[in-house]
Amino acid sequence: MYQRAEVERVLPYLFDPIAAYGIKSEVYVEDGMPKGYSDPSHGNSIFASLSDVRRAWKEADLSLVERQAVFMRFVLDDTYEDAGRQTGKQKSGARKAAERGVGKVTAWLNGEPYVDGYDSMPELAAA
Repeated sequence: MYQRAEVERVLPYLFDPIAAYGIKSEVYVEDGMPKGYSDPSHGNSIFASLSDVRRAWKEADLSLVERQAVFMRFVLDDTYEDAGRQTGKQKSGARKAAERGVGKVTAWLNGEPYVDGYDSMPELAAA
């Protein structure tokens, strides 16, 4: 299951075709550090996540404003205020559009329907 944080972690690399070469794996050893035994089966899945998110970006049902807000916030690292100005929305509207966009990508990756406002649903808050 994909979590929002994992999706947000790879979004900055979404449109960089050589991004995988610049992302350090958690099992990466810096030069000069002692090398120990490394079991590749315990490595992380950052490269697979990037590939999955790239496919989800194309396939998930995001509106144009959601795509713009996600792109400006996570790829360009703009503030929500700047993203709002560019999309003709207020800061809060840009934030909501970006959150919905990331939520829709995450839901698509998990094969689930996206439920808007799921954070405020009482049965999830109690869990």
